[in-house]
Amino acid sequence: MSIKETLLDRLKSRQATVGIVGLGYVGLPLAVEFAVEGFTVIGIDLSPSKVDAINRGESYIPDIPTSRLAPLVAAGKLRASTSYEALRAADTVSICVPTPLRQTKDPDMSYVIDSVNAVADVCHEGMLIVLESTTYPGTTDELVIPRLAQAGFTPGENVFVAFSPERIDPANPKYGVRNTPKVVGGVTPACIEAVETLYSAAVDHVITVSSPATAEMVKLLENTFRAVNIGLVNEMALICDKLGIDVWEVIRAASSKPFGFMPFYPGPGLGGHCIPIDPLYLSWKMKSLNYNARFIELASEINTSMPHHVIDKVTTALNDDCKSVRGSKVVILGVAYKRDVDDVRESPALDVIGLLHKLGAKLEYHDPYVARIRLEDEAIMESSSYSADLLASADAVVIITDHSTFDYQHLVDHSRLIIDTRNATAKTAKSRARIVRI
Repeated sequence: MSIKETLLDRLKSRQATVGIVGLGYVGLPLAVEFAVEGFTVIGIDLSPSKVDAINRGESYIPDIPTSRLAPLVAAGKLRASTSYEALRAADTVSICVPTPLRQTKDPDMSYVIDSVNAVADVCHEGMLIVLESTTYPGTTDELVIPRLAQAGFTPGENVFVAFSPERIDPANPKYGVRNTPKVVGGVTPACIEAVETLYSAAVDHVITVSSPATAEMVKLLENTFRAVNIGLVNEMALICDKLGIDVWEVIRAASSKPFGFMPFYPGPGLGGHCIPIDPLYLSWKMKSLNYNARFIELASEINTSMPHHVIDKVTTALNDDCKSVRGSKVVILGVAYKRDVDDVRESPALDVIGLLHKLGAKLEYHDPYVARIRLEDEAIMESSSYSADLLASADAVVIITDHSTFDYQHLVDHSRLIIDTRNATAKTAKSRARIVRI
């Protein structure tokens, strides 16, 4: 058999060993899904604590219960290592490492580069390498293929190379790896066939595009769509605030239109590793081509300004109570970047806390998912226990993350002043609390 036919046969018969680089909220669910399908899976992560937890059968990802992970580890279908040497036995390698932005707003590709270099060192004939990390169009062609070429490998001939953007939505109870369509783009027709065969085993619906660059662009369009529309509705919130109109009522009424409108909702700012960051990868790429991505830049400007709008709301609300921010006790409810997750990356709560700290507020926070956070000055702040006393002691309570576990009626019953950035208290009965919404 040819090199391609040998790989396809191993994939179809589940005899292939699947490698996953990066065992975070993207990599671990993917590893579990392949293991469930009967593949032997080797996960690579540089965090010894994550590797040790997996090898004990213990999950640290809320979307993957330990009860699902442990039997796979016990059966020998999934194991983890900190050493890339373990991938010498792999038939496929999916790279799922972070792609953050630098302070200068340009892409930090160091995690991808380090991973690609390490994979190239252990690559062998017939291996399929798939980059899943969200990045700018052209990354696979510019970073992955040249490094493999240095090691003597040619895509479509003795190795196979593709890009497939991750689409994990943490804490989404409806969509996971299996039922979220998977976009794939291979370098050659043989690469496309290999990557289609791999992911078809773990995903119900695989969508093929013509090239890795196209697949890279698909992910950026998805997240830019969200970032721009959230920026639009955040600006609408600012406009409605100046006009004395309830933006939440406007959105609710507009949503009654059965065509031509899709509701987005304002908030304290964007968070997470995708929506606030990924569109700026495209903006950065286009600047190298002398093109200004105006929608992206404007949406980012509006979205990053929202924590300041929250501070304005807090300041005005306290002033109405004849209090200044300095010396007032402010309790932040929820610091995770989105509902029902423990991830604080790029969370607007961190910006709000930092701004309030600079203004001299006495701060506490409560988040059932986040035990502690690190502030700008490297100080550690720990979550306070939720109680009626905590709420009653606050001059202002600010809802940043609307976790479903919060009892909002209890909140309004025991608070004096609430700044609600998520409209989370909309369905509560009236109480003594004064509620200010953005």
